[in-house]
Amino acid sequence: MSQKALIAMSGGVDSSVAAYLMKTRGFDCAGATMKLFGNGDIGLGGDDVCCSLESAEDARSVADSLGLPFYVFNFAPDFKKQVVGRFVRAYQKGETPNPCVDCNRYIKFDKLLRRAKELDMDYLVTGHYARIERDARTGKYLLKKAADETKDQSYVLYALTQEQLSHILFPLGAYTKAEIRALAAAQGFVNADKRDSQDICFAPDGDYAGFIERRAGAPAEPGDFVDARGGVLGRHKGLIRYTIGQRKGLGIAFKTPLYVLSKDTAANTVTLGGDGELYTKTLEASEFNWIAGDKPDAPVRVKAKVRYKHAEQWATAEQVGEDRVRVVFDEPQRAIAKGQAAVLYDGDTVVGGGTIL
Repeated sequence: MSQKALIAMSGGVDSSVAAYLMKTRGFDCAGATMKLFGNGDIGLGGDDVCCSLESAEDARSVADSLGLPFYVFNFAPDFKKQVVGRFVRAYQKGETPNPCVDCNRYIKFDKLLRRAKELDMDYLVTGHYARIERDARTGKYLLKKAADETKDQSYVLYALTQEQLSHILFPLGAYTKAEIRALAAAQGFVNADKRDSQDICFAPDGDYAGFIERRAGAPAEPGDFVDARGGVLGRHKGLIRYTIGQRKGLGIAFKTPLYVLSKDTAANTVTLGGDGELYTKTLEASEFNWIAGDKPDAPVRVKAKVRYKHAEQWATAEQVGEDRVRVVFDEPQRAIAKGQAAVLYDGDTVVGGGTIL
């Protein structure tokens, strides 16, 4: 009897080809789209690229062309709480969150994986560019980078557990994006040339501050720009409008370029300084997930990323608390921001990751 797989279908080309590949490999498949936005939600639009009516219809069209049963699951309350709520609270605390990490952790690989199991599916399949392998020596599941490192999404998947990895498949991990589009075109999929999503789905216009203000029902409170000694340099338009390392949009004329160094929510101040002041060698990350399940009993040599587009850098990682890890880079790194993910690699294998404090 063939194994059964539930395909998470967003309406985009990647998940559509994932469905096609799983069917050609002999799996008994069904497609599913997640409804993530509730009707009338303040600040949650209907024109986003992953949850609009058009996207759902694209997903259904592909599922129909492949002869797959198709479901729509309403996860809007959970998405509002676990992703949007966390995003807003993080910005209000002066952090710079990555909502894709939370969506994967709490929605796609929790709620949707649970639903797949309720439907008696063996696997949940997504269109992520990453690979899962099983270590023949230890029996542990390994999360690895995609073959096409320009599309690799392993950074936002670091929270996956061994139990989850045993029920997940990433069929796109061995392909390039060009190959995926060619497969979609060959099958005549309606979304073969559909553009990739570049923005956060619930704020497709990129105006995160405006989105947060609409959700909070009040404008962000202005405050002072200050230098490292506390001297006032000017006025800011609300902490949520600034992130570590930012230069543009400060509205301050100064003899040398100024960058955002830090934010103080208690004092409602944004500290500005020169580019050289943005560099640091050490960070700590909480809620740390060692993917193989075993916390190291001694410091380990790794390469680390502090944001999605950051180039990996050599570092030493050490467990310093129950769920806390300290990472010390060989060389200082620029603009490490609270709320982003610190993800550790050993070659092309994800060792683990956590939230930067």
